[in-house]
Amino acid sequence: MTDRSLLLVHAHPDDETIGTGATMAKYAAEGVRVTLVTCTLGEEGEVLVPALAELAADKADQLGGWRIHELDEACVALGVHDHRFLGAPGRYRDSGMMDTPANDNPRCFWRADLDEAAERLIEVIREVRPQVVITYDDFGAYGHPDHIQAHRVTVRAVAQTRDIVKKLYSTTIPRSFIEQSIEAMKDSGMSFFEGVESADDVPFAKRDDEITTQIDARDFLDAKVDAMRAHATQIEVDGPFFALSNNMGQKAFGLEHYVLLDGERGAGSPDSEYNWEPDLFAGL
Repeated sequence: MTDRSLLLVHAHPDDETIGTGATMAKYAAEGVRVTLVTCTLGEEGEVLVPALAELAADKADQLGGWRIHELDEACVALGVHDHRFLGAPGRYRDSGMMDTPANDNPRCFWRADLDEAAERLIEVIREVRPQVVITYDDFGAYGHPDHIQAHRVTVRAVAQTRDIVKKLYSTTIPRSFIEQSIEAMKDSGMSFFEGVESADDVPFAKRDDEITTQIDARDFLDAKVDAMRAHATQIEVDGPFFALSNNMGQKAFGLEHYVLLDGERGAGSPDSEYNWEPDLFAGL
């Protein structure tokens, strides 16, 4: 189809790269209009760069401004030229993790008026006219309030723009990939994450038969890694998690997965055990 348009709604800078970076790079390279909407500046994030530690929320509280720069660089790496913050940069503040004091900030996204926030997103949808929209599931992948709110806002906006949006997806990771990653880390003498011994300990792992779509974007893995490096305050690309073998790394990070939340599922790949769609625009 021509004039394809893809809209992604993410909570913080770096979320777009971690979960959907390879997908974004692939579709952008194919000429699809890729629009990224980020809901907050990520002001409550941790700072992994010692020289920038003073930017943190409990110090100078300037991290959000720095992360705008990181996000700009990540979008360049991914080949994405249309990025907006919901409403405006800083309109909604990072809410922090669930049940933390940051949840009480009257400006935080978790406290945003849903109708108002959805209307801001509807304005973007009516402008860029995406056939496909991506966000999180109703648990926000792992329970982060801003991810949950991004889901709620996006669902509300899509419900009012069904004349434009034909398919709504949430990001996810197959349980089988998590299990393989855990075993690969163990074989390398490293731990996956503290307290994680199996896929049962990973809240965002989905059963493979629940997943609807796999995007093979391994050719764009380098772009995704470059975008990860751009988010230097948040992601340690040279850390142990990325010390897996090339094959495991490509499988874990160059293949990205989705669950169709609304819309008609397209034809699956004949090579897929679970009939996963190979294209977000399948059936359109």
